[in-house]
Amino acid sequence: MNHVLLTNAYDVCELIMLQSLLEGSGIEYTVRHANVGSLYPGITALTPQVFVGAKDVERAERLLGRLRLAVRDVSEELPDSC
Repeated sequence: MNHVLLTNAYDVCELIMLQSLLEGSGIEYTVRHANVGSLYPGITALTPQVFVGAKDVERAERLLGRLRLAVRDVSEELPDSC
């Protein structure tokens, strides 16, 4: 099966939510760097990566869209001085 990168989890808590969402929806997934990021927080190269099968990408992206909170995407709300 071809695996496609679905997303990078921001932290371990988000990874757990992603895993629960995918498992509950019957979508098979693979996680790379699941625990490495907790050893070296802030190093983006080591954030957990969640992969799904190519046939499940569209469904997984729809589910992921429901999980993402507005709090994660605040770039448009930041003042110019930041």
